Amino acid sequence: MFTNKGNTATKIGFREGLVEIASENKNVLGLGADITSSVGMDLFAKKFPERFFSFGIAEQNIAAVAAGMALSDKIPFFSTYGVFATLRCADQIRISICYNNVPVKIGGAHAGISVGPDGATHQALEDISIMRTLPNMTVLSPCDANQTKIATIASVKQVNGPCYIRFGRAEFPNFTDENLEFIVGKGQVLKKGSDVSIIATGHMVWEALEAAKFLKNKSINAQVINIHTIKPIDKELIIEAAKKTGAIVTAEEHQIYGGLGSAVAEILSQYYPVPMRIVGMPDCFGESGKPNELMNKYGLTAKNIVQNVMDLVHPL
Repeated sequence: MFTNKGNTATKIGFREGLVEIASENKNVLGLGADITSSVGMDLFAKKFPERFFSFGIAEQNIAAVAAGMALSDKIPFFSTYGVFATLRCADQIRISICYNNVPVKIGGAHAGISVGPDGATHQALEDISIMRTLPNMTVLSPCDANQTKIATIASVKQVNGPCYIRFGRAEFPNFTDENLEFIVGKGQVLKKGSDVSIIATGHMVWEALEAAKFLKNKSINAQVINIHTIKPIDKELIIEAAKKTGAIVTAEEHQIYGGLGSAVAEILSQYYPVPMRIVGMPDCFGESGKPNELMNKYGLTAKNIVQNVMDLVHPL
């Protein structure tokens, strides 16, 4: 059983992981976009000033320069708000980074609706769909601060090419152990179950665990799977879950189109179709508000996961 060790922003895990891997590997560089502290790169900039480069608000330039650095045997990390990192410089990521298959690591900060007061323009809700369609790109979406630290380190040690790491600003439950095995491309069964599989990513993994607790009181034994790697996704685990439970509910802090739910549906439709539901942002833009208020308003909570499970397991 997983317990909350205290609410922590996942960007803290990115910050700690970046410093740790940079201490081990002198080829790791940091590239900032004038929001160094906001996205968690401030600790790297202070500890390795000779390896940190600030470009100001020029995301396209950062991506292009990062590609050049990677072609020169460096491992550059650049981070900005996920909505800018993926949308504003999509062309440079596609051609300069992915086409060349170079080891540029992209920190997609402030992802999801939980950015809160920054509003619709700063809430990355389409980033997973964009990044997972790019050849050679690995997409990581860790579930809490501890796992974000591990994922950041793994982006260098386990991924040879480009990698997008998705994380948030708001404080969420930090519940995994740093010793929990993390293998890029392999999902994690956090709770076993036989009646339905809840497959979640990012902040929604905790909500999935909370939903499973409630469902137990309804005599529904839910399996909870953490898909921390959106691409390459763990096809075998998803098929196994479908065969075991016969019903799937996915949960993500992302648009219902193109993200985790779509990736799971692609697998199920080809290999083992079962009834499924997708919990996510309902094809709309967000707004300004407190993180918990927005998560509630748009149905990104354990309550909404439970309702979708009930609709599958006990339909009216």
